[in-house]
Amino acid sequence: MTVPDAELAARLVREAGQLAARMRSDGLGSQQKTNVADIVTAADHAAEALIVRALREARPDDSIVGEEGTDHLGTSGRTWVIDPVDGTYNFFRGMDWWCSAVALTDRDDVLLGAVHHPARDEVYVGGPDLPSTRNGELLPRIEDRPLAESCASTYLHPPFYAGEVGAAFTRAVDGAATLRMLGSGTMDHMAVARGQMDVLFQHSVPAWDWLPGSAIVRGVGGAARRTTAAGVVWSVAGVPTAVDEVCAALDAG
Repeated sequence: MTVPDAELAARLVREAGQLAARMRSDGLGSQQKTNVADIVTAADHAAEALIVRALREARPDDSIVGEEGTDHLGTSGRTWVIDPVDGTYNFFRGMDWWCSAVALTDRDDVLLGAVHHPARDEVYVGGPDLPSTRNGELLPRIEDRPLAESCASTYLHPPFYAGEVGAAFTRAVDGAATLRMLGSGTMDHMAVARGQMDVLFQHSVPAWDWLPGSAIVRGVGGAARRTTAAGVVWSVAGVPTAVDEVCAALDAG
């Protein structure tokens, strides 16, 4: 009997998150990728390999794309997108704001996202047509509100503070009631899905940092949009009115 996609995704992110947590407790080194804050550990690679092995067995016709290099082309038109450890810098430095995540897409849109937060042993699953849950219990729909009443989550690498990108960022930030930078975009999506924050935005976000979390935000009635401003693509998700206002502020330049 074929396991439903949502059940499979939930199991895989939990297993990957638990593996990464065990490896961290045993001690890990890291390697720099693009800059000093962009690192990878053996746990990232091991957690991705765990998910890939299971998907190749359970969904052999599906494509797979992973942050740490997996690129398998299937024939079904569906693709699993893997982020084995989102928030690797937090993970490596001993902080708890990190997770393991996957998304499933078809040719047109994301179908579902699944996220495991090991620090609280919480598994989130949801999508545009799949009401989002936390450990199997439905999450309430998020309450819409304007940006001026919203807690925003974002991130901007220091080299981008100046210039047009920094100006676009400042326009969006200026409209928010308050701001947080916590270091894991997918976990920030979970905070939005739970109503702890209201909107998040960042530029140049890869699919594995965007699709799992934005699917779950959409599953509680949130919006997820991408817009181009200052020559880069911004990803914006959260309560619908604040999302619209962030996009308008970014576009204003």
